[in-house]
Amino acid sequence: MTPQAVPNGQEDYKLKDTKPELGERWPHGGQRGGGGWITSERATSTYDLVEQMFYLYVRVVKAKDLPPNPITASCDPYVEVKVGNYKGKTKHFEKKANPEWKQVFAFSKEKIQSSVVEVYARDKEMVPRDDYIGKVVFDMHEVPTRVPPDSPLAPQWYRLEDRHGKTKVRGEVMLAVWMGTQADEAFPEAWHSDAASVHGEGVFTIRSKVYVSPKLWYLRVNVIEAQDVEPQDRSQPQAFVKAQVGNQVLKTKLCPTKTTNPLWNEDLIFVAAEPFEEQLVLTVENKVSSAKDEPVGRINLPLQIFERRLDHRPVHSRWFNLEKFGFGALEGDKRHELKFSSKIHLRVCLEGAYHVLDESTMYISDVRPTARQLWKQPIGILEVGILSAQGLLPMKENDGRQTTDAYCVAKYGQKWVRSRTITESFNPKWNEQYTWEVYDPCTVITLGVYDNCHLGRNEKPTAGSGARNDSRIGKVRIRLSTLEMDRIYTNSYPLLVLHSTGLKKMGELQLAVRFTCLSLANIIYLYGHPLLPKMHYIHPFTVNQLDSLRYQAMNIVAVRLGRAEPPLRKEVVEYMLDVDSHMWSMRRSKANFFRIVSLFSGALSMSKWLGDVRHWKNPVTSVLVHVLFFILICYPELILPTIFLYMFLIGVWNYRFRPRHPPHMDTKLSWADAVHPDELDEEFDTFPTSKVS
Repeated sequence: MTPQAVPNGQEDYKLKDTKPELGERWPHGGQRGGGGWITSERATSTYDLVEQMFYLYVRVVKAKDLPPNPITASCDPYVEVKVGNYKGKTKHFEKKANPEWKQVFAFSKEKIQSSVVEVYARDKEMVPRDDYIGKVVFDMHEVPTRVPPDSPLAPQWYRLEDRHGKTKVRGEVMLAVWMGTQADEAFPEAWHSDAASVHGEGVFTIRSKVYVSPKLWYLRVNVIEAQDVEPQDRSQPQAFVKAQVGNQVLKTKLCPTKTTNPLWNEDLIFVAAEPFEEQLVLTVENKVSSAKDEPVGRINLPLQIFERRLDHRPVHSRWFNLEKFGFGALEGDKRHELKFSSKIHLRVCLEGAYHVLDESTMYISDVRPTARQLWKQPIGILEVGILSAQGLLPMKENDGRQTTDAYCVAKYGQKWVRSRTITESFNPKWNEQYTWEVYDPCTVITLGVYDNCHLGRNEKPTAGSGARNDSRIGKVRIRLSTLEMDRIYTNSYPLLVLHSTGLKKMGELQLAVRFTCLSLANIIYLYGHPLLPKMHYIHPFTVNQLDSLRYQAMNIVAVRLGRAEPPLRKEVVEYMLDVDSHMWSMRRSKANFFRIVSLFSGALSMSKWLGDVRHWKNPVTSVLVHVLFFILICYPELILPTIFLYMFLIGVWNYRFRPRHPPHMDTKLSWADAVHPDELDEEFDTFPTSKVS
């Protein structure tokens, strides 16, 4: 079912303070603090921004001397770990008496309802029942507790027992059993009892992962000229160059002069990602008619051969021979290997002094240039604890039950993190902590919550959500420049999504955020410089070029992250990067108009106040203003000190009322709470329209 919109009067869209238990029970936890003048060498806990969650870990390493089955005379062993109603199984090996599994099982302590841990060794037969080999039983009260930085618990050999646990049987299994937390090294790759209902390929999609965006470059192709370009119709040469990198295609203008040596001197800009998999394909074509272009010559150039430019110095140009584009290549003989006499003159380089924009400039998370040689030292550390979500709405149906399998994605700079998926819960608890280096405080971290639709179960997406796409639940943005240094912010952020039926609150995301300053002097220095690298201002791109290049960069990032294992899916990447932020709508136009009005509201208020003084609507105010004006005329040297004193007093007065929380989505400013249904219908319509006339 699609979540229904709730009237604005019944819903709270503001941030809420939370008081989670952070750091109290962690080693060195809760010891960070002491103001902004700090060093990066101080001791800290990696998990002091999340709540401690206990898990029972069972590491199954290997087995030896397992007895063969008396019927098949072989052994296909596997191990089953049972804790109460939860069961975890290793993979089985065929005809192997000394198997090695090296697998870890994690059982949430909150859900354990048993006093023993049972580890069974079984033989997988081609019959309905698995043959019993032996078991090992552990008393839950005797299990040791281990929390990093303690060393890992060493596994031990245990003799197998019969079904009644009275006598030893043939075979041994190497195990390690301990009580730990989510800080354990085994936690990320362990099988979790929270996801016991997930099987097959879905198991790999529920684990937490860290992704890195590909390194993006701007490829500048300066098409200068060509020589001896002879089309079939030599009387009407109208040549142009078509350049292609992957699925990006750009064309030069037609040469204004009808000659066999055309001159263009035109720049074409592409986006390329390391490792370079595509080639630069240049084709010289002749314009025969408005509907027909005749290929004349072509050349394929690998991107690795081009110079990497770190400043605005000129790049050396080069001549390249064009391959003849004719019937020989189509026939598959060796004639297409012969070089035609046509040549093309190019100046090509990979721009390392630009920052390749793959996200909106308003919510940019990284401003570093592509070339690592031009990077500055980090000025701070950003730590985010993804605690939990509350009150999530059902996103799909599973076996007739409404459910949500939520996970969280955070993106800052080139680093993406994906939390583990908590299955079948409207109040998932992740308690995962991540860290980023900060190079500029005028940046934004983006966090999104999604419903995992790739768990391999009988899931039916709700109406309005895409089939087999991870459904978006909501998104949160935090601007680092609004955070006080070295302060821990614990807030509950509303997850707001604008649907075609109106604004909906999908739940709340609870976070703990801390921005630690490493160099206050460098932060002040950055505030006096432009946001982007200087090449963006020395040789800027046009607005149309930036929009096109950003779209291409987003596609490349989505494709590369979608090829990871497990993939970060395209719909997730596009939502995090705001792929549709450039689309026009009446709601956005209204929001921009009223923001401009509010910008000039101060000047209008001042003009009205001066009018009231001039017309003596408040005699006391008018007298004081005239006295002050008379004093400033008599003592003009007091004008500047008076202005600065006034500004200082206003600042001191307003300091008490400064915002204590990071700013969140303003539903009134964005015009989301008062948008007309017709305007929403227009905003969510496709282009061209999908409405039936």
